[in-house]
Parts: sequence; C-alpha cells; structure tokens
Amino acid sequence: MTITTTPPRAPAGSDFAVLARQINREGLMDRRPAYYLARLSAVTLMLLGGWTAFVIIGSSWWQLLTAAFLAVTFAQVALVAHDLAHRQVFRTRRPSEVAGQLAGNLAIGMSYGWWMDKHTRHHNNPNHDDLDPDVAPEVLIWAATSAPGRRGLAGFITRHQAGLFFPLLTLLAIDLKVSSVKALRNGVTKRRGLESALLILHAAGYLAALLIVLSPLQAIAFLLVHQALFGVYLGMTFAPNHKGMPHPAGDEDFLRKQVLTSRNVRGGWLTDIALGGLNYQIEHHLFPGMPTPNLRRAQPIVQAYCADIGVPYEQTSLVTSYRQALQHLHQVGAPARAEHAAR
Repeated sequence: MTITTTPPRAPAGSDFAVLARQINREGLMDRRPAYYLARLSAVTLMLLGGWTAFVIIGSSWWQLLTAAFLAVTFAQVALVAHDLAHRQVFRTRRPSEVAGQLAGNLAIGMSYGWWMDKHTRHHNNPNHDDLDPDVAPEVLIWAATSAPGRRGLAGFITRHQAGLFFPLLTLLAIDLKVSSVKALRNGVTKRRGLESALLILHAAGYLAALLIVLSPLQAIAFLLVHQALFGVYLGMTFAPNHKGMPHPAGDEDFLRKQVLTSRNVRGGWLTDIALGGLNYQIEHHLFPGMPTPNLRRAQPIVQAYCADIGVPYEQTSLVTSYRQALQHLHQVGAPARAEHAAR
C-alpha cells in the first residue's frame, strides 16, 4: 500500500511539467528535517504533558479542560500522521510507516493503514463522485444525484445536512475508530496484526486511565468532551479543502484535476499551525511530498502560473470556506426536501 507522495510523470511539455520544473528550481521539494524535528518534538511534548496533567489533577471536573487540550493535541498528532504518510518527514517507507502507526494507532486510536488507503484514493481522484471515498454518500451527501430516495433518519439528515454539519462532526472521532475496526476485521490493511495490537493497547490504556483516575461520571464526561472536540477540530481542518468545489468527470489532466477541486485558505502562521498546512490545499495536492513549511513559499508561484495558463485558483478566508461548504450541502439536499414535500 503506497500513499501518494509524488504526482504521476507528466509529458515534458505539459502544464504540470513546466510548473514542476519551476518548483524544483526553487528547491521547494527539499527535505526540512529541522522543522519536522521541532514539530514532532512539540506535538510529543503536548501529548505527554496533557496526560501528565491528567494524572496530576486527578479526580476533578477541571479535567474537562484537560480533555479540551488533549482534543487539540490529538488533532495535531493526526496532522503529523498525515505528513508522515506523504513521506514529507522521512524519505523512505519503513520509518514513515512505523512513526505513522505509533501516531495513528497507538496515540489517537485510528488505523494508519486504513486511512492511508482511503487518503490515497482521495488524492488520485479528488471530489470524484465514484472514486473519491471522501465524497461517497454516507451520513452526508455531497452530490445531488445521491439525495433522492433517502427515507427515515437518513432522509431527515439529508434534508437538513447544512445545519447538522458541525453537530455531526462531534461523532467523527468515533466514526474513525469504528471504520478502523471494520477495516482491520475485513483485512483491508497490510499489517493487520500489528495495527490491531496497537489499537487494542490504545483503547485499553485510554479507558484504564479514565476509570482509574476519574469517578465514573467524570470519566463519561471526559470521554464525551474529548472525543467530540477532537472530531470537531479534525473535521474543521479538512472541511475547507474540497467541500463545495467542482466535482470532475475524471478525464482532466493532472494539474486541472487537482487545482479545480481544491480550495486554499488565507491566513498567517496561526492558520498554518491550526490547519497543519492544509490551508495550502492546492499546492499540497499538486506536490503531496512537499514539506509543509515549503507550501507557503510555493503558493505565489502556483497561483501566478495558474493565472498565466487560465486555470481558476480558489482562495478564500476560513469563514468563507465554511460558508461555501454549507451552501453546497444545502443545495445538494434540495432534491430530498422537494421529494419529502411532495410525499
């Protein structure tokens, strides 16, 4: 199983090949070991510090603040796992895989192998109705053709999905765990035994810590707050990237397939940290192996080149990106609302 780290080889004179040569001349594909040493160290200290504070504080309702801090930390660990999967940190597969399994399976309870498979398919065909698992019709519907015919709870959610989007994100962390278990049970991942053992170790350690340190009621509250906020934060880092952008037919060339389906988010260093560099989604999809700190430097180059060749380049504020995603969800739900009204 190999996640996308470099785009497919393009013809020498293609639009993407010309852009890639310019990016390479600027050295933007070069490794950034000092950056990743600092970032991995900071995230590790956050994780260890959060759980140390949890033990020191003990049985107290103040632990809900610890739960919020660890929710942010878990999301940052997930963003690091994303960079590991794209081999932005280590050049070779084995250390990337080991670090990714420790970050994904052991630290936050998500199957790294399952996520790699899913994320690779997304990168290969972003926003494609049939080939991108991130827009497959499940709880939420991202294509209007999937909206009709949904009844009961599924139909209710489809009719009101724009308003339910953020509340449903509170369940995302649980959904990741359930999907991970299903993938391991069905043999989707390559290192099934190792990943299963790490997930069991995570679950056992997590639940034991809550039950030993907290009262039963505090443990339930901590779990709900921690997992809900983790899901909301994680969902909010991915929602601005493609949601509400065009759904391609799949026959576009590589550059247009990636640029037209992606959206960048404007912001400074705080946005870069909060979104883990995913605010430069266009550059990331064009050059998935590019280290995160180089994406900011690549952005004006890519934007100028797209303007030169007449390819629309979408860049908005964070709030506008959410508004566009919610508007798209509302529009997609229109056939379901019309069908319900007719009944």
